[in-house]
Amino acid sequence: MDNLAGIIMAAGEGSRMKSRTPKVLHRLCGKELVRYPVDLMTRLGVERIVVVVSPSNHEAIKALLGNRVEYAVQSAKTGTAGAVESAKSLLQGNFRQVLVMGGDSPLVQEGSVRRLIVGHLESAHQMSILSGVVQDGQGLGRIQRDQGSQRNVLGIIEDQLDEYRDSGEVEVNSGVYCFQGDWLWANLANVPANSGQERFLTDLAAIAVEQQAPVTAVPSDAAVEVQGVNNRVELARLEDVERQNIRERWMLEGVTITDPSSVMIDASVIIGQDTVLLPNTMLLGETVIGADCEIGPGSVVRDSKIGDGCRVTSSALEEAVMETGANIGPFCHLRPGAHLEPDVHLGNFVEVKESRFAAGSVMGHLGYIGDATIGANANIGAGTITCNYDGKDKHRSVVGQGAFIGCDTMLVAPVSVGDGASTGAGAVVTKDVPAARLAVGVPARIVDRQ
Repeated sequence: MDNLAGIIMAAGEGSRMKSRTPKVLHRLCGKELVRYPVDLMTRLGVERIVVVVSPSNHEAIKALLGNRVEYAVQSAKTGTAGAVESAKSLLQGNFRQVLVMGGDSPLVQEGSVRRLIVGHLESAHQMSILSGVVQDGQGLGRIQRDQGSQRNVLGIIEDQLDEYRDSGEVEVNSGVYCFQGDWLWANLANVPANSGQERFLTDLAAIAVEQQAPVTAVPSDAAVEVQGVNNRVELARLEDVERQNIRERWMLEGVTITDPSSVMIDASVIIGQDTVLLPNTMLLGETVIGADCEIGPGSVVRDSKIGDGCRVTSSALEEAVMETGANIGPFCHLRPGAHLEPDVHLGNFVEVKESRFAAGSVMGHLGYIGDATIGANANIGAGTITCNYDGKDKHRSVVGQGAFIGCDTMLVAPVSVGDGASTGAGAVVTKDVPAARLAVGVPARIVDRQ
């Protein structure tokens, strides 16, 4: 949006989390809390985003967000008004409007904030507030409206100071604001400090009303949007809500989830149409699943890419790749660097690490393949192990196209088995096997085929 800057307040200690990790770096659905408002502002087209950090969490937040945003350091505990004031030198005089959000309210939706901004611009107000109507507003400031005109906001009354709040529905402040920039910078200094020298943005509503500058509050699309995270109970509660939202969104996009309550999908996961997720499946991190796949039951996929038409049965993947038509399981483990080309099949109890299986290769049963290259249409027998570590360094094994590796073969790296070559059952291969030859024995020796 034209001439709109954004401020994300992320300097709070979050002491109620009881954690050495800064609160805004705790994850909800696999995504750090502070990334939610950053991503939202980016989608809205905010031209310049400033994250307000503390001296203690600055480096950790910068390590996560990098150059996507700018940083302002709030050096003392001066409240939300002090947090915004920390960004003044970066933004004053450069932007007509300023959007302000907290770094700990991950469920605020783009549609609600877009309506807030559009209404703010159309009405030319100095301050606009995103509100929410909730059943339990404990800990949240109440929006005080003019009794004569419910459209006008008179102020925001904090929960502990609210003598007239009843137990029914209450309209509360979400902590999301849109300000006219010049007015904001001119009036921050007018916000009074409490006994602890903290100053709060909520007081700007009453200041605006005293100046006869109308303030508006725009209700959010859903009440849960106004809920923030102050402790791990609230984090878990909001995660439960967001996981249900994620599952419903993917089902509406054409993904079948046979037992939704048992399936976990992180916020950044992408899933293709007509894929089926079976019970107790977890899709985590930056995972991408193609179309027409079947994942589960009981599969865990983290930061991996799975192509169209794949099957992952009761197996685990970490930073691995499966191309079109590959299938694994049950009880396979693809560790980081595992790469299966089209139509590869791995059966039960196969572990793969830093290895590539070329198209059509097969390993049907129990074994370990590490630091290896397996050629197209090769057949790896049950019990095969690549002995890739010599106690000091790791070495690679190469199995050629169409090779046949007999059961219980030990490939002592570095070693290669040529195209079309074979090993006998129980062979311990310590030297290269030429193409189309047979190696048997301990240690393996080349023999003529019978």
